[in-house]
Amino acid sequence: MRKTIDFIVSHLLVLLVAVMTLNVIWQVLARYVTQSPGAYTDELAGFLLIWVGMLGAAYATGRNLHLAIDLLPRRASPAAQQRYNVLVNLLIILFAASVMVVGGARLMYLTFSLAQRSAALQLPLGYVYAIIPISGLLIIYYSLGNLRHNPYQQKPEA
Repeated sequence: MRKTIDFIVSHLLVLLVAVMTLNVIWQVLARYVTQSPGAYTDELAGFLLIWVGMLGAAYATGRNLHLAIDLLPRRASPAAQQRYNVLVNLLIILFAASVMVVGGARLMYLTFSLAQRSAALQLPLGYVYAIIPISGLLIIYYSLGNLRHNPYQQKPEA
């Protein structure tokens, strides 16, 4: 299942970055060639950047590439490294669950219930903010997997 999720997330990231790149190229060309940039391009680039950043953070968590201060674990014993890894992943899960999933879902609900729309695209902002709880759930999923496959886990001796 993890390979399928990795495949979907990685390909979605590639697609979003490609669309964002084409959007920005179009914006630059329209600004300098036709002297009339599209009103929607700036807003679309911002929304795509939000999605790429949030999904990228989840994907990085799945690859164990998230930011971590590893000065202490590198100098610690293998048992201490394992405890540190468990602590870090539990804190990540706690943050993702409370701030991203619960807070992001509330933000989504609020923007949908107030019928807030973006200025240029007239897109319901709830769709833009939907990536927050989605990424939070992915981060929780990946962190639970990182707990099961702890890189500092001691191998049983034969």
